[in-house]
Amino acid sequence: MVGATYPEELKKVREIIGDMPILVPGIGAQGGDLEATIKNGLNSQKQGLIISSSRGIIYSENPRQAAEKLHKKINEILA
Repeated sequence: MVGATYPEELKKVREIIGDMPILVPGIGAQGGDLEATIKNGLNSQKQGLIISSSRGIIYSENPRQAAEKLHKKINEILA
């Protein structure tokens, strides 16, 4: 687990652990940078991140819409 508020550390962890999945909390309410998280955290297969935005989704007016918005942003960054 590496917080999204520490993208440089995420990059170092990725270098050490290779293609293992990483849980990344901190996107949304905690202010983590989604683009930096993806850029620094993807593995050699362009995967390997489990991005958590619990409060950003649960406490929004429309949780489904918030989740869909995050999903869309992730896909835009990956494209």
